[in-house]
Amino acid sequence: MFTKTMEIGFYDTDALGHVNNTRLPTWFELARNDLFRLFTPDLDPAKWQLILARYDVEFMAELFYGKPVEIRTYLTHLGNSSFTVTQEARQESRLVARGNTVLVHYDHRERRTLRIEGELREALSAHLQEKAEA
Repeated sequence: MFTKTMEIGFYDTDALGHVNNTRLPTWFELARNDLFRLFTPDLDPAKWQLILARYDVEFMAELFYGKPVEIRTYLTHLGNSSFTVTQEARQESRLVARGNTVLVHYDHRERRTLRIEGELREALSAHLQEKAEA
């Protein structure tokens, strides 16, 4: 599991006084950088080997300014060429949002999927686990 702590900026809040729902997908993407480095260590877009096939975010509670948010990132499915990344946002240890992203190992020049094999598969398997309960 990868973890990243996000500090909430005043600009992250909305008129209702809590973190705007549009921030979570952005934070989740940023927190996937460690996972992206397994495919492209220098994060060079010219060498990118992934495409996003799907994502969703489930909101369970409000997030508030002034308290950091921990993003936990792990895999809940590992297929032949695709995998599901599950991410949790926690504030003061409470699960406030969960997102799932399906990514595909992909060759952009050949426009085809690539199998997840060898050391890459082993590295991804190390982060495979069941979804945590709320």
